[in-house]
Amino acid sequence: MGLEGFVSDFADYWQQFLLIASAHLLAVMSPGPDFAIVMRQSLVFGKRFAIITSLGIGLAIFVHVAYAVLGIGLLIKSTDWLFKLIQLAGASYLIYIGWGAIRAQAESSSATVNPVQGKAVMTDAKAFRQGFVTNVLNPKATLFFLSLFTTLVNATTPLSIQSFYGVWMAVVTAAWFVFLSCILASQKVRRFFNQFGHWIDRVLGAFLIALALFMLWNIF
Repeated sequence: MGLEGFVSDFADYWQQFLLIASAHLLAVMSPGPDFAIVMRQSLVFGKRFAIITSLGIGLAIFVHVAYAVLGIGLLIKSTDWLFKLIQLAGASYLIYIGWGAIRAQAESSSATVNPVQGKAVMTDAKAFRQGFVTNVLNPKATLFFLSLFTTLVNATTPLSIQSFYGVWMAVVTAAWFVFLSCILASQKVRRFFNQFGHWIDRVLGAFLIALALFMLWNIF
């Protein structure tokens, strides 16, 4: 299908797109595991690693879109044990990250002013992986995309249009968290973090573990 064909199809689905884009934006901006991990990366390791983490989160959106478009989402939704397994994996990963944050010591705040120390405990690959895995294993994201593609997206919606929805949501997600990374990594915020960084890290870690426990509570 050429560009003209896509534009012609999109003209028939622009209202659907506005609904999806609005719902997605509200979901992205709401606090959750993605927000917490980007906030921690910004405050502890700086803007560079937070942006890389944000790109990992954005790329993970394609995973959700892929299983929703391919129909695997319907299998997950109808197979209770499989969805619970995804939830357990997500909760376990959040506990793992949260526990590491809770164990932060006061001395760790020095890493925020020493880029060499920051790189010693964080790499580009690790930052990207944390963002990607956090989003992929986020049951909130799984539920959102399952609901989105089974309610707002019609079965007759062309694959090219659904693909465009996926690209749009991935770009918007990455852009939002990159924006947060820049705001949270500002000098004023980082100066405050130099004084209270280990306490902020512990609070974020507790928040991640609380999210995980809430997920486990819903499972059992």
